Amino acid sequence: MTISIRLNSNESELIRTYAEMNGMSVSELMRKSVIERIEDEYDLKAYEEAIADYKENPVTHDFMSVAKELDLL
Repeated sequence: MTISIRLNSNESELIRTYAEMNGMSVSELMRKSVIERIEDEYDLKAYEEAIADYKENPVTHDFMSVAKELDLL
């Protein structure tokens, strides 16, 4: 897939310079940046759902009791 974006000359130079400083192509920088942004938002949504679930049912389990229940110890 090919994607085009419009940048002014300052934005273009900033992105190109940043990519060069980090030893990657502009394409690699853009791909990596977008994927990281998506992953961060997914993680935040999962966190918010987990907190909401915990608030509804505030039960916790310590490591040792879970390990024993799973017969890991």
